[in-house]
Amino acid sequence: MTAEVHVARFAELTPDTLYGILRLRSDVFVVEQECAYPDIDGRDLEPDAWHLWIEADGEVVAYLRVLEGPPDGARRIGRVVTSPTARGQGLAAALVHKALAETMGPVVLDAQSYLVEWYQGLGFTVIGDEYLDDGIPHTPMKLER
Repeated sequence: MTAEVHVARFAELTPDTLYGILRLRSDVFVVEQECAYPDIDGRDLEPDAWHLWIEADGEVVAYLRVLEGPPDGARRIGRVVTSPTARGQGLAAALVHKALAETMGPVVLDAQSYLVEWYQGLGFTVIGDEYLDDGIPHTPMKLER
């Protein structure tokens, strides 16, 4: 699949796109991964938040968001998600590459631990101990630039 990565601030998202993003996040994080948590956390609305997504046949099939990170000025990548029907096609990597191309300086994220090696392949390094978030092991990582 040729992946066109879309980038927008919250106010620029159409209702259909926003619905697709929230549905994908809910389908994967809440239903598939069985984590009942407040995905709609208010951070999507932050003025410096960026939303990146890929569509196939009019549906959002991959997504991530970029937020202002810790006080050290790093950006934070989060909510990286791909639809089960679109996995294995390099869509998440395309999103991360686009996010990195659109940002300056260090970038941090909390990887689901089974994906640590995948993120290391993109240049991230482990910066802390593994921890549980909603019962899923996560590992803090950083890309210095």
